[in-house]
Amino acid sequence: MEKRVVITGLGAITPIGNNVEEFWNGIKEGKCGIDEITHFDTTDFKVKLAAEVKNYNPDDYFDAKTSKRMDLFSQYAVIAAKEAINDAKITSENTDMDRVGIIVSAGIGGLSTIEKNNKILVEKGPDRVSPMYIPMSIVNMATGNIAIELGIKGESMSIVTACAGGTHSIGEGFRTIKHGYQDVMLVGGAEASITPTGIAGFTNIKALSREENKNRASIPFDKERSGFVMGEGSGILVLEELEHALKRKAKIYAEVVGYGATSDAYHITSPSPDGSGAAKAMKIAMEEANVKPKDITYINAHGTSTHLNDLGETLAVKLAFGDASKDVMISSTKGNTGHLLGAAGGIEAVVIAKAIEDNFIPPTINYKVKDEECDLDVVPNKGRKINVKYAMSNSLGFGGHNSSILFKKYV
Repeated sequence: MEKRVVITGLGAITPIGNNVEEFWNGIKEGKCGIDEITHFDTTDFKVKLAAEVKNYNPDDYFDAKTSKRMDLFSQYAVIAAKEAINDAKITSENTDMDRVGIIVSAGIGGLSTIEKNNKILVEKGPDRVSPMYIPMSIVNMATGNIAIELGIKGESMSIVTACAGGTHSIGEGFRTIKHGYQDVMLVGGAEASITPTGIAGFTNIKALSREENKNRASIPFDKERSGFVMGEGSGILVLEELEHALKRKAKIYAEVVGYGATSDAYHITSPSPDGSGAAKAMKIAMEEANVKPKDITYINAHGTSTHLNDLGETLAVKLAFGDASKDVMISSTKGNTGHLLGAAGGIEAVVIAKAIEDNFIPPTINYKVKDEECDLDVVPNKGRKINVKYAMSNSLGFGGHNSSILFKKYV
């Protein structure tokens, strides 16, 4: 028998808040976390802006030995996971930790560790490369470190599907519980790729905005958009089998009811221009939930602020929703946070869970110039207080990966 799956814990560290409360308040207030890059000297770089986590000191979270053995993306993952598990009040006394699993995505992993050790290799030779280089840089170590920190002994894995990974992780965690393999799953993503090669690589593929006005750099669906802005951080959710949650008398934020995953099979970086792959992912999620397009109140769009993405996603929503696309509210919170790559789906799932809890639709901030091609209701600049019964989040990744998840108000 298929199980019902609910959300009982949330955790986040983001460019607009270092915990869920700060993050969500920042979303509601329309806060922009984009500013000048401080992680490295950008003198020779065409891109000067990113959305960095602010006021972060690893000593506030880890002892010196532990933090030195974890790349920044793993640190962010552990911080968000601990907040989520504490929020859910999951303990070894009320939960069999062999029945708790983890799926956490990263698009790139320990890029700063890779850069640092490559420089050491070139300048000082192979014997000086850190013995911690590999266990700090590989993508699965966000998941591994969470398991070690929290004593989680069930399924433990990482999904790497570029910018779709966080949402894929949530969807696969949902299925794992739905089909009875685990009782609880920690799911989401973590990323820390605001580094010289990270910024240079995305700049040279013409994906990043070179805008120097932080309020006009990440402007999803705006006609003047010119590329995305790199963000960093982590978003983690605790998914739990309903009866397990009720037995513990856990707080329930929302119910997970649908998940869709498809491939464009089109291009290594560009989405399918007709939006068909993304549309199919949304349709699959709605079919699993047994709902109609008219039932969906809100979509948190992938909405990267690139011309191809925003246009393709607009077409995808029209294709998936038909006439209901005129009524659904669709906003992108990447104007607030930048684009967190493999962690985007994690923090944006936190957004839709909170949107359902608070009955609040987040705005697309810094929106000024209407694009005739992106003509859906993008909730420009001001959020809306409205009952949210169903909310969807979309994530699309290089390689043609598409993922959609659908949450429902729990009653």
